Formats: sequence, C-alpha cells, structure tokens
Amino acid sequence: MIVFESPVSAALNHLLGAESWARARLAPFAGETLELRFSVLPALRLALDSTGRLRPAPEEAQASLIMAFGPEVLPALLRGEDHFMRAVEVTGDARFANEVLFLFRHLRWDAEEDLARLVGDAPAHRIAATAREFAAWHRDALARLAENFMDYAIEEQRLLAQRAEFEELRSSVSQLRDALERLEKRVERLAG
Repeated sequence: MIVFESPVSAALNHLLGAESWARARLAPFAGETLELRFSVLPALRLALDSTGRLRPAPEEAQASLIMAFGPEVLPALLRGEDHFMRAVEVTGDARFANEVLFLFRHLRWDAEEDLARLVGDAPAHRIAATAREFAAWHRDALARLAENFMDYAIEEQRLLAQRAEFEELRSSVSQLRDALERLEKRVERLAG
C-alpha cells in the first residue's frame, strides 16, 4: 500500500530538509506525534521519525502536542509573528512545544533558492526581488489605508476620541467621583 505524504507534511519536510540544524533539534522527539488543528479543515496528525522528519501518524497514536489554529490566526499573522504566536493554542508536552515554536520562529523558506533550481540564479533573484517589492507595496498601501481611515474616524466623523480628549474625560470623571465621595462623607457627618 502506498501512503502519500500530505501537502502540509511535504512542505514542512521540504523546510526541514534544507536545514540540518532544525532536524537535529527535532530528532530527540522521534516517535512523538504532533496534531495540527485548523478551524475549517480536518486535524492533521504527524509523527516524527529518527531523522527529524514528519510522517503521517498511525490513527491509534495519541498526540503528544496539539496546536490549534483558530479563525483568529490569519488576522494575527497579518499583524506580525508575535501576534500569530499568541493566537495559536498549544497543549501537550512542553519541551516538544518549545522546540516546535522555536522552529516556527526561526525556520524560513528560501523560495529564491528553490526557484533558482528551476529558472537559474539571475532570473530567480529578479523574480524574488519583484515579489518582495510587490509585498512591500501592499503592506504600505494597507498601512496608509488604515491611517486614512483612522484620520477619517477621528477628525471627520468623530467616531473615535483622540487620546488627549479621552484622557481629559477620564481625569474629569475621576475628579467628579472624588468630589462626590467627599460630598457623601459631609452629608454623613451632618446627618450623624
């Protein structure tokens, strides 16, 4: 019987294959099972072999580590790596989790190197540079759009309060609360 590797494990093994240090970090966890849960997809169970690579886990294997990626993960990913890491729910073996999270932070796909194998170094470099410029342009456009929306919401429509206005209101409410407490104490003394 032929077992086909899932696209997720194939992609992860491709990343691990390029980095011997990453496989060495995972090798001590040989036989452990990692379960990846996605909000709209079925759970994916992967077992580590002695070389630090991932294989489909047997159905009866209990997961040593469960990582749940809910719907909030995608917006968190757009906000940055720290937000993404906080959005992933991790349960199970703490040492194994630390290694997997370390790899999430430090393992990067060198798309330019893979592309160079197909089209050559110079075209791959140019394609990768163009893709980086395109991504930077989109990030900049989204940042400007968000900034313009905030300006509109604060200045034009007064949907949001500026920080200084909010602090002034908070200070006024605090002073009013203190004055009310003093008045209540005076009334109690006069009544008593």
